[in-house]
Amino acid sequence: MTVERDWLERSADQIEAVLSRHKADGVVLGGVVAPRFVQFHVRPHPSVRIQRIIALAEEIALALGCASVRIARSGGVVHIEMPRSLEAPVRLLRLVETLGREIPPHTAVLGVEETGRPLLLRLPAPDVVHLLIAGMTGSGKSALARTILASLALCNAPERLRIVLIDPKGRGFAPLAHLPHVEGGVIADAQAAVNRLRVVVREMERRDEEGISAPLLVVAIDELADLLQTGGKTAEATITRLAQRGREAGIHLVACTQKPTAQLIGGAMKANFPVRLVGAVATRDEARYASGVPDSGAEKLGGRGDFLLVAKGETTRFQAAWIGESECRALNAPRRQGEKGGAGRHQT
Repeated sequence: MTVERDWLERSADQIEAVLSRHKADGVVLGGVVAPRFVQFHVRPHPSVRIQRIIALAEEIALALGCASVRIARSGGVVHIEMPRSLEAPVRLLRLVETLGREIPPHTAVLGVEETGRPLLLRLPAPDVVHLLIAGMTGSGKSALARTILASLALCNAPERLRIVLIDPKGRGFAPLAHLPHVEGGVIADAQAAVNRLRVVVREMERRDEEGISAPLLVVAIDELADLLQTGGKTAEATITRLAQRGREAGIHLVACTQKPTAQLIGGAMKANFPVRLVGAVATRDEARYASGVPDSGAEKLGGRGDFLLVAKGETTRFQAAWIGESECRALNAPRRQGEKGGAGRHQT
């Protein structure tokens, strides 16, 4: 679908008209047309409070003829986003081929940000360390976790990368079980998961004693809340310990949850997951808990891979790359990276 300039200009006029009628004057400075949304950049009048504009979300959506809009502030500009239908998924394998040698070691490919540039995340970077992926059913959180793990496996040999898969439901990570990087297949039983986490803690202690951090070890947990509930205090203690001390030993957590509550994301867990990947959630409270920032607008995301990257208090909207289950099962070993590649944005 091509978005016509005259439609964009009419929509900008409608936004300004709604703001003016409700004495929340602002000027549309421009915007961005992304795969999943159209974003208008509004500079509010100095006397207008941001919350006043946020409160007009329903009126703006009505004027634009869409189900809802997402409103968030960035610097001195307010972003008003309306959804558009996704023409086709962002294919991980095609994205990896395009990037080629631009992908550094131990770097995950997330997808494409609103400008169309690839978005990469280097796990060993000091500002990354561990990843928390949150979102309700249909948000695409398990698919994003598979994308992250598959992209790491594609670009890193098994002797440089090891993966532990913990999946209480046994479905989300099943297509990756055969990868040569994976240790012990998919662990679905709660007690077996706790035992494996204990083994990882002992490995962390051994690495600390010997002063080593290789190979990189990624512990992926689907349905974190379920594991904490069934695994009890032991599961919580081992995960917290890995989150606190794992980085120096080259151990990183990638955890998914569809229940981003204050109880789950609090204390040590909150402090040690500085990077959040937040998909669609049900309420503003869940959006706040999941993202760690107020008014992220995650409750307005469109689902199906529509995500926010939250790092250092800033958010980046992106469309997650997608890899089908049959494609996952066809992966056998790291593919040889091409000679050519476009530049992507790196989170370091």
